[in-house]
Amino acid sequence: MDKGYIQVYTGNGKGKTTAALGISLRAVCAGNKVFFGQFMKGQEYSELKASQLLPGWEMEQFGGECFINGKPSQKDIDDAHAGLDRMREVLSSGKYDLVVFDEINTSLFFNLISVEEVMEVLDLKPQGTEVVLTGRYAPDEIIARADLVTEMKEIKHYYSQGVNARVGIEN
Repeated sequence: MDKGYIQVYTGNGKGKTTAALGISLRAVCAGNKVFFGQFMKGQEYSELKASQLLPGWEMEQFGGECFINGKPSQKDIDDAHAGLDRMREVLSSGKYDLVVFDEINTSLFFNLISVEEVMEVLDLKPQGTEVVLTGRYAPDEIIARADLVTEMKEIKHYYSQGVNARVGIEN
């Protein structure tokens, strides 16, 4: 790519990570290299197998086994900072055509890392690298910095009927 843009997928609806996975699949199938970093996630998700199945796809998680409920722990904060350090290396390497910061906006919302720290990492983006930032609560500074912003809005969701995350669909 001659020019890579910054995309943001935010909002309270389902589909932010799914959209990032979709664009990642498209990029890999076009012969590009993808790095998919998942903040606040340490659980087993089906997409973790993509690295074994798709050449050019790398994925790492930077979080514990469950999302934060209430006040973040020091481990949550340390995991987020370690993840941001790793993403700094990845983005500045120039090795990847697409770099995904999954749940970075939610990490910002919980004050695991600062907007300034994320902006400093985004400053390292090579000209031809596309970047995707996902998660609820994208701050105004991130929205202003992005070239494309999509808000997922929940209209109706089967979670409210007691349906848990299903393997291959939400997990």
